Amino acid sequence: MFGAPCWVSLSTRDLPAAEEFYHAVLGWEWRAGKLGDQYRFASVNGVPVAGLSAVEAMGMTAVAWTPFFAVSGADETVSRSQERGGTTAVGPISFPPGRAALLADRDGAVFGIWEGELVSGWEEWRRAAPVFVSLHTRHAFEAAIFYGEVLGWESAESDCCKVDYENDEVVLRSRGDVVARIHSGAVEEAPDPSVRPRWQIHFAVADVATCVSAARAHGGSARYTDEGMQEAVLSDPDGARFFVSTRPAA
Repeated sequence: MFGAPCWVSLSTRDLPAAEEFYHAVLGWEWRAGKLGDQYRFASVNGVPVAGLSAVEAMGMTAVAWTPFFAVSGADETVSRSQERGGTTAVGPISFPPGRAALLADRDGAVFGIWEGELVSGWEEWRRAAPVFVSLHTRHAFEAAIFYGEVLGWESAESDCCKVDYENDEVVLRSRGDVVARIHSGAVEEAPDPSVRPRWQIHFAVADVATCVSAARAHGGSARYTDEGMQEAVLSDPDGARFFVSTRPAA
């Protein structure tokens, strides 16, 4: 599963408020771990599924959800990104179970990489909190080339990700599951960062309407993205956006 999303993490200005919000909306339980007082782990039925850090604790300066991709070597991955026009925000830095870095692609979309032992097993993580990530960018094919070369998609390694092109989208699969989608569109520079290229996190949930109601009741906002109300985009009280959907990534 090298090259596949292996973790998602949120940076926020208010840890207690974020814990309360995501417990109410997604049912997550929270605990501290080995990364200090400014980082929390969310769990579902005892399985760690996401991280929560104070802004700047992980080198972040903005409130946002960030996907992390599994790599075999953090230093080599950072070098490949820089050689192809990407930038490095943080790292690689060492944590007790591995090494991490925060990068940005050529269009400024931020993503993380992780080398080492996963917080929870990849299959177990995906079963506990099904998730996939999507990138809306200027040119999906060019972005796929960047990420493919940086993260080793379609490499000779036996457990790497596979890339397909379907309906003008780049679709990334790992062990048969859709784990990421990249699609093109008019994305212009603007003061509002929500319209710039960025990775979005999509959580599969049992009931979208319940999540929408809980988000609104706990200081966030929400709107449905389709007429069938099977998907919605939510914002937590600090402004971090994410999607909830009853539909599988496929």
